[in-house]
Amino acid sequence: MKVKTKEVRELTKILDDIVDQYKQEHPKTKRNWRTYEQQVAERLKTAFRELKPLVHEATSTITFVSGETRGAKPLLTAEQRTLALLIKHIIGKSNRTMSSMFVVFSLLSDIDVSYKTVERFYSDPEVIAVLYNMHILILKNKGVKEVDGSGDGTGLSLTIKVNYAAHAQKLRDKVKNIETQSKKEYKKKLFVYSFKLIDLKSNMYVGFGTSFRSEKEAFLETIKMTEKMDIKLLSIRLDKYYSCQEYVKLLREKFEDVKMTLLPKSNATVKGNWEWKRMMYDFVKDPTSYLEDYFKRNRSESGFSEDKKRTGWQLGQKRADRIDTADMLTLLWHNLHWLG
Repeated sequence: MKVKTKEVRELTKILDDIVDQYKQEHPKTKRNWRTYEQQVAERLKTAFRELKPLVHEATSTITFVSGETRGAKPLLTAEQRTLALLIKHIIGKSNRTMSSMFVVFSLLSDIDVSYKTVERFYSDPEVIAVLYNMHILILKNKGVKEVDGSGDGTGLSLTIKVNYAAHAQKLRDKVKNIETQSKKEYKKKLFVYSFKLIDLKSNMYVGFGTSFRSEKEAFLETIKMTEKMDIKLLSIRLDKYYSCQEYVKLLREKFEDVKMTLLPKSNATVKGNWEWKRMMYDFVKDPTSYLEDYFKRNRSESGFSEDKKRTGWQLGQKRADRIDTADMLTLLWHNLHWLG
């Protein structure tokens, strides 16, 4: 199994042409929008039908230890707080509006909950524990243990005033070295990086991460979470940003037998570990088959697109811990939609 660096680089020179030809030969299937909308409606019904039982199960399997707490005892149970936050996220209401809607839902009866209380749900350790437990239960119920995965990153807005796509590159430049920035600059962040890893078979996210600093850090948080989930990662597809020895080495250390599919950069060499050499060999010997496997990652891109249609691209939080919770809510609603 040998290829030369020269062969790899010569192929990367015409890679754009090869990709264009591949896309022409493999056009996207035209979507039947009527059928699609019907499917989305059915998945939403399933999601809401499964929501309350899942929250109840996720809560009942956790023992909350009482300790010294500030202020009065919470008016709502952990189950109620979690359910309220999930509903708030999917209907896209503000904290203030949501607090006044609780009576309508008959969720909290005559209990008066302020919008500040709703805001604190995002950093409530009991709520966060229930959300993560829900994630574990959903994957278990769907039988997600061994994953052929695809990962992708995006930017999520912390404000409604600016579009991510128009400012993404400027953000990357600014946040590459956040340690050198003042706290005042840090607070002015308009976007946060989000990365998610999707299981191609079930269409469910298995891990996610967020970061103010870089997509790389969000990716590393995703890998860390996937490890903790005790998921066996069989294969992974990532964009060209991750096409270097550093990431191949990292993923092989974390997931010993993982097969990787990355598009090599123009300066790629055949030097490296066995998995890197295997990729370069497959890329050179059969580019079409290689691209066919690589473009399975379109599923992760479409996952982000669905999420933004469902819950929007604005997180509405600015504290790091609350941003994590908001993105976890997006992940859960995505997975709930694929339960059926």
